[in-house]
Amino acid sequence: MKKAVLHKHLPHPNVGVSHDSNHRIIVFYTLFLSLALLVASVVAFFSTHEEQFLQGLVRILTSPSKLVTDYFALGGLASTFLNAAICGLACNFIIRISKVKANATTFAGYMLVIAHCFYGLNFLNMWPSFFGVVTYCLVRKKKFSEHVHISFFSTALAPFISEFLFRYTLSENFSAEQPQITVLGVCLALIFGLASGFVVPALLPGTTSMHRGFNLFKAGLAIGILGIFLNAFLFQSLGLEQSEALKIYNPEYYALPYGYRGFVSVFFACLFVFTLALGFFLNGRSLKGYKALYNSTGYGVDFLDKFKMPLCLINIGIYGLLIIAYLNIVFILPEIFPALPNGVGFTGATTGVVFAALTFAADGQQPRTVFPIVIGYVVLFVIMCIICSIADLVIPWTLSTQAYINGLAFATGLCTFSGKYGFKVGVLAGFLSAVICTSTATMHGGFVLYNGGFTAGLTALVLLPILDFYNVKPRFDSDEFHN
Repeated sequence: MKKAVLHKHLPHPNVGVSHDSNHRIIVFYTLFLSLALLVASVVAFFSTHEEQFLQGLVRILTSPSKLVTDYFALGGLASTFLNAAICGLACNFIIRISKVKANATTFAGYMLVIAHCFYGLNFLNMWPSFFGVVTYCLVRKKKFSEHVHISFFSTALAPFISEFLFRYTLSENFSAEQPQITVLGVCLALIFGLASGFVVPALLPGTTSMHRGFNLFKAGLAIGILGIFLNAFLFQSLGLEQSEALKIYNPEYYALPYGYRGFVSVFFACLFVFTLALGFFLNGRSLKGYKALYNSTGYGVDFLDKFKMPLCLINIGIYGLLIIAYLNIVFILPEIFPALPNGVGFTGATTGVVFAALTFAADGQQPRTVFPIVIGYVVLFVIMCIICSIADLVIPWTLSTQAYINGLAFATGLCTFSGKYGFKVGVLAGFLSAVICTSTATMHGGFVLYNGGFTAGLTALVLLPILDFYNVKPRFDSDEFHN
């Protein structure tokens, strides 16, 4: 294992930043982000001239939302941003009134909520599982302030709620234009939400120990496993026909070659530049200390605790701009290489997973350790293209195929492998995740929004015993960094 300079010996401009300051900055930034989504909704309304703005929001709220239900296609650009804004404001309000000392996990929960508000989570289906966690805290006499992040994570089961409310008890009679609700459907949604509040907190510690913390999307494996059992019981055990993801007819939207690339790119560019500037200002008008964060392994390292929120904001800004650059590059690959199939652009799902990829930017993710994971996806893509060319097969996917964009966003949670074991193991982690990223949704029927985190968890479960068996030693200590 390489010797490294201990982080605690490095001077940081944020050594005087207290936990209370971190809390206040998180509360401010989550409020700012929610308001930015609200402003974007207004701008989108006037730029796209959506005549059925409110009707679009209603469709989002009252439709089944299995993976992947593109809310841009279902409700429209403005309606989708509004859905994300009101859910974000609700989470910010909960953080404020719960008296939680907001930390990196609280921030991660908030980011995952707004991420999935673009393709499966809405202001209606988020509440049953949320109140299930509240009920769990009341019954077990636990402090809700210590379970706020779990209540946010539990919303990953939201597609089950929408399914119960609008389709499960109606079967083939469901109509997206005329949604109906049955008493049985409401009862099932409420019972499911309350029950999940007792199950999710119990699963999280055990599944985290399974992957030893090498999957930053810790809740993904837990909720994914739960989703497998629920999907099997609701459909296979009961012999019911498996429902399909909602088919959406929106010719104007699908005529756009790259989705709303221009609008979303400008939105994210403004957001990340502001975030970088805010972090720079709060960091004493400097980038001092970011090198230490950049060189951190990310494994077992709470960036917020060690480096404080101003440097985490700088990390979010830099990392976010790199994500946008990567996406815009892979969007045009089919134009550069005509043999490649067409991918997607900034769909609702693509927009959402940009936020998802930043989930743990205050708790272990940073560009240096994420880069090998990206290379792992590229390696699989190149190998696939070579094999298809030799065997005279049609190339089935490209890096801008929706499933691979989503898969990579969550595979970034495996960055701890590259942080601890080095570049090559990081590439291997990305490669293995890319291999299975299109197959895992069928296991839980598409009802778990954290499918990418589930995939990353399975990857860690496969890779860790291989590393142990061949006695591959970590190259760097968890609390150290290399030059």
